[in-house]
Amino acid sequence: KDAVGDLLDNRDGLMCGICNGFQALIKLGLVPYGKIIDTDENCPTLTYNTIGRHQSRIVHTRIASTKSPWLSLMNVGDIVNVPISHGEGRFLCSPELLAKLAANGQIATQYVDLNGEPTMDAAFNPNGSLFAIEGITSPDGRVFGKMGHSERFSAGCYSNVPGNYDIRMFEAAVKYFKG
Repeated sequence: KDAVGDLLDNRDGLMCGICNGFQALIKLGLVPYGKIIDTDENCPTLTYNTIGRHQSRIVHTRIASTKSPWLSLMNVGDIVNVPISHGEGRFLCSPELLAKLAANGQIATQYVDLNGEPTMDAAFNPNGSLFAIEGITSPDGRVFGKMGHSERFSAGCYSNVPGNYDIRMFEAAVKYFKG
């Protein structure tokens, strides 16, 4: 806890959790609160997919906010394809917290349909996440949690499956530290 506090409070660090890493960030409170807290039943969670089984496929996501340094090279509305592979990725929280996350620009990425619209349709939102949430951030955006495996992209991957797969988050993190 002290080391994480030092990273975020004193060293201006960044932190990202993907899939199970997102689950860890949620359970610790790092997203959406930006610090490790004692979580309880009132805190957001990631739980079982609504279909009750594991999902593994490519989905479409929309950049909903660029408040985070992780997404600083993207634009709101950009559509990015991302591979997913999880059984417990459904984001849930209270309506009050959802409104606060939206108002603060902490909803970073959302599952979208072929028209780029956030949706609850299981064909596009693989886990039934509230408000089609795929990723959220801490209040200052430096902690980013997301379900989709953006780290599974490199040049030449998915060349036979149309779409943009480069969310540029790792490039943006390097830029953040280089200034």
